[in-house]
Amino acid sequence: MSGKNWDRVPIDAQSVDAPLSTAAIFLVVTVGSDKAALSTAASVLGELDDLVKNVGFRDLSGRLSCIAGIGAELWNRLSPNRRPRELKPFAPIEGAAHSAPSTPGDLLFHIRAERPDMCFELERILLDSLGGSVSVVDEVSGFRYFDARDLLGFVDGTANPTGLDLPASALVGDEDGDFAGGSYVVVQKYLHDMAGWKETPTHVQEEIIGRTKIDNIEIDDDDKPRKSHKSLATIEDDAGNEYDILRDNMPFGRPGQNEFGTYFIGYSRYLWVIEKMLQRMYVGEPPGAYDRLLDFSTPHTGTTFFAPTRPMLQKLVEGVQQ
Repeated sequence: MSGKNWDRVPIDAQSVDAPLSTAAIFLVVTVGSDKAALSTAASVLGELDDLVKNVGFRDLSGRLSCIAGIGAELWNRLSPNRRPRELKPFAPIEGAAHSAPSTPGDLLFHIRAERPDMCFELERILLDSLGGSVSVVDEVSGFRYFDARDLLGFVDGTANPTGLDLPASALVGDEDGDFAGGSYVVVQKYLHDMAGWKETPTHVQEEIIGRTKIDNIEIDDDDKPRKSHKSLATIEDDAGNEYDILRDNMPFGRPGQNEFGTYFIGYSRYLWVIEKMLQRMYVGEPPGAYDRLLDFSTPHTGTTFFAPTRPMLQKLVEGVQQ
């Protein structure tokens, strides 16, 4: 769904449109409250493109990229009088059976590449550069699992927009012209109950997800009182227009620690679209008929960011350095 006729991905946008990668790192940090910490963080943001190039040149086929997202509180410190229209902290959600927590986060670095060592090296350099100006809140290394499946065994991201639908769904348009080309970003780290999921019959798993497990065929549950994850995550406005988001979820895990999860990251033109999706999942549609996937997947984080265009990022940096 679009309010603007996109004919290309804006060249000044961050790499939201980068292809799904083999490896990724999701790094969330908070920035110290003093001016020196803010200045250091701003300086690193200003050098981000150069840092990516310095690592990426070693293997151009590795397709290294990094998106920087800025949380509402840090945005207010960087630009107190000018902010994206919908940007605000992640709002916790309390459902009858499950809840979604809100956790801190000033900066998100979404690092992607075809080689995990390149992701590792860029993260190492970023943290060395940021030094004591930040505290790490969360750090997750994700990987592609077979044919883009999650650890529950289902293909993830099938409904992602492609072609010209991608910028129309993921990037802000004329409705907030000062921030056009940017993107709202919501992240959540989910941990799975693999034992409970394994005990669930495959046909029930498919009803929960809304797709067949082997061949990824969509299941029609329009006439059923209990909607699938697929249906609850499909968002329409009052006029019946459907709104998409861009997901770049990644599996992660440590079998030795019995840790198995999915890192959800959604890019959206409108923050309200992701908020409505999460409300439907946790509260239910109708209320009480929540997403049964939450019986097996528990969120441990929840944070909202805005990924501005490259020129806007530079303006924020220059405002601090003046």
